[in-house]
Amino acid sequence: MTEEAHSSTHPPLPPTTEDLWYSRLRLLRSRRVGPVTFHRLLEEYGSAQNALEALPKMARTAGMSGYEICPVRAVDSEVKLAKAAKARLLCFDDPLYPKALGQIANAPPLLWAIGNLDLLRRPMIAIVGARNASSLGTRMARALARDLGAQGYTIVSGLARGIDTAAHLAAVQTGTIAVVAGGCDVIYPAENTGLAEDIMSQGLCLSEQPMGLSPQARHFPKRNRIIAGLAQAVIVVEAAGRSGSLITARDALDMGREVLAVPGHPFDGRAAGCNMLIRDGAQLIRGAEDVIAALPPFDASAVTGTLDIAADPPLTDRTGATRRISAGHATEPSSRQYSASQPQVALPNPPPEQRSLRETAALHQQILDRLGPSPTAADQLMRELDVAPPRFAPVVTELELDGKIDRLPGGLLVRNQRNDPQD
Repeated sequence: MTEEAHSSTHPPLPPTTEDLWYSRLRLLRSRRVGPVTFHRLLEEYGSAQNALEALPKMARTAGMSGYEICPVRAVDSEVKLAKAAKARLLCFDDPLYPKALGQIANAPPLLWAIGNLDLLRRPMIAIVGARNASSLGTRMARALARDLGAQGYTIVSGLARGIDTAAHLAAVQTGTIAVVAGGCDVIYPAENTGLAEDIMSQGLCLSEQPMGLSPQARHFPKRNRIIAGLAQAVIVVEAAGRSGSLITARDALDMGREVLAVPGHPFDGRAAGCNMLIRDGAQLIRGAEDVIAALPPFDASAVTGTLDIAADPPLTDRTGATRRISAGHATEPSSRQYSASQPQVALPNPPPEQRSLRETAALHQQILDRLGPSPTAADQLMRELDVAPPRFAPVVTELELDGKIDRLPGGLLVRNQRNDPQD
């Protein structure tokens, strides 16, 4: 019997969890595959492995260029770095994936995590603000983080200088999560290396970026979006009028989160952003008591205990592997197949209208063609393109996350004149 005949009479082995997660990682790391495209491909092809096999032909048939599958060696390298750092991969349908983050539009399909995953089960509050913070600002951030941590909240921030550092330092003992712009194993700024090591041993470090990746400017808005998505409220402590912290606050408002701000002196430029937020409706806070009063109560006893979590990431590299999944047969399990003893999470839904790559790419280009250095109203752009909001919004979000456009106050969009980065 020939090998071909033999293979045709024996169905392929079902994919293991490791196979599924490895292929998902490879698909997401492929060129021009972002969260929207990732979920659409999984919806259309049933699994990441099937999508990987179909992507080259599908792109050629659609006349699309730039879709390149991530090489196996690149994924193997990332997995090796993750194992060395004792990082774990959280997929969007993993029971350990943060529930609140999974409910936002175009949630990150995959996250690397180093540290205590139990912190994801607790209510979270983000504290963000100026890098060049004043002594009063850092004092306020420390007080808020310390007092809110003592009440059972996990403190989330971005490991930046200033307010972020102060908040993390005050919450290391009670629980803090650092969301970083680069890989989980790349500490930035370097001066926070000691703090980052403490967070990884006692708290948690999260990133959607590949392991080993140094952060670039375009990665910080994505980091800010995760910070806002994790937390039920975002507190801004000292922010200038064009601070990146205001991006986090805007993301939080878009997600339906509470935005709270610490007021500052009108003559202090570091407080201009906070004062604008308060003017525009953000709640003014003077301490942890004001924050707690603004939020619904929670039962601290419901988040006690620990989870049964494997110490090593559920992935190995493909070096020397002989087991493969045949295209057309691999399907991914639903979240219901995970252990019922684990807390279930809401999954981020794919876009309500499933569009082909050609249609989506065409809309991307149409939006970019109509945007320039002068701001354009999003409503006007939708009318010109005759596109409904449910289809328009995810594409604009993906372009913004790609760094190709910027969103301005008042519902305005502007094209980013820097080189368009790849997703």
